[in-house]
Amino acid sequence: MPGPNAFSVSRYGPDRSAIGKLTARDSMLWRLDWPILLSALALSFIGSLLVWSATRNRTSLNNGDPYYFLFRHAMNTGIGLVLMIGTVWLGHRTLRGAVPILYGLSLVLVLAVLTPLGATINGAHAWIVIGGGFSLQPSEFCKITIILIMAMLLSHRVDAGDLDHPDHRTVAKALCLAAAPMGIVMLMPDLGSVMVMLVIVLGVLLASGASNRWVLGLLGSGALGAVLIWQLGILDEYQINRFAAFANPALDPAGVGYNTNQARIAIGSGGLFGEGLFQGSQTTGQFVPEQQTDFVFTVAGEELGFVGAGLILVLLGVVLWRACVIARETTELYGTIVAAGIIAWFAFQAFENIGMTLGIMPVAGLPLPFVSYGGSSMFAVWVAIGLLQSIRVQRPMSA
Repeated sequence: MPGPNAFSVSRYGPDRSAIGKLTARDSMLWRLDWPILLSALALSFIGSLLVWSATRNRTSLNNGDPYYFLFRHAMNTGIGLVLMIGTVWLGHRTLRGAVPILYGLSLVLVLAVLTPLGATINGAHAWIVIGGGFSLQPSEFCKITIILIMAMLLSHRVDAGDLDHPDHRTVAKALCLAAAPMGIVMLMPDLGSVMVMLVIVLGVLLASGASNRWVLGLLGSGALGAVLIWQLGILDEYQINRFAAFANPALDPAGVGYNTNQARIAIGSGGLFGEGLFQGSQTTGQFVPEQQTDFVFTVAGEELGFVGAGLILVLLGVVLWRACVIARETTELYGTIVAAGIIAWFAFQAFENIGMTLGIMPVAGLPLPFVSYGGSSMFAVWVAIGLLQSIRVQRPMSA
């Protein structure tokens, strides 16, 4: 018989009637995945230093206040933490019932970008300007809602015990729902976000146990879609130039290839230990554009060197490792799919961001998770951490 301090846990999470009988070991704080939380916090802290270094002398951006971006990055991180706590408190299962509403809201927001409410920032027409210096990038939240809506559909009958894996009809419905926001985002066009969403869908399908024919079909459709997008001229000229510069780094080094060339110079000049925080010549000289957002990794490479840049990679690796552990240990397909979608998202976006600064991936305008400056991105990744923590907190105690 369980003792007086036992905490009853069913397959669907803790028995709320037993909350008052929690032991210290069984508390929510104890059950949080601390390695993933501390690693994400460390990345955000390092990011604040890198963003500060990249912007403190850029008076055209900071309005003469060297602490402008530092404070805003810290504020974004703080709001992200609040969103994470709220997500854990609500629980991923509770949010499951609100997924259709969240999905519909995300569609409304991305559609609003195509109206006069939308704004072009850094060449991408992907924003809604709120005012007071704040803007919103709805495509960041679509990454979350695509994961949740697909997980809800693909896991419903499996978690209920009716099927061993999603049937073809359910997979088709899930792909159609994922395609809707992706198509709207492509019209902006925001190719980088669409690439991430495609990888998310692939990760979700693999985790769901769907037939391999769907996975192969998705890969084939992605390749065909890329050809059609190129042939139909959907991409803006600056996006075409980015691919051209990736294919030929020597092409127009003072023009389309400038960003990548300067990024590689900055990273290469850092050596083993770097030139020192706030001491990077490329960063201080403002040679690398968008260094607080897309190219923030160049600040780490130049000022913190191989060791500092390597630390960022290690911390990102810990986040992905612990997310894999959470995905493996959950007893429900819904949680596994959500975790797998987040893993695919973080892994590809980090690889693309760092890869484009090294010249091994085309420039796609994607932020480095937790590190780059940007409110929408920061809020989205911390909500994702909240979902992972909720999956871990609500697993059976024996897991």
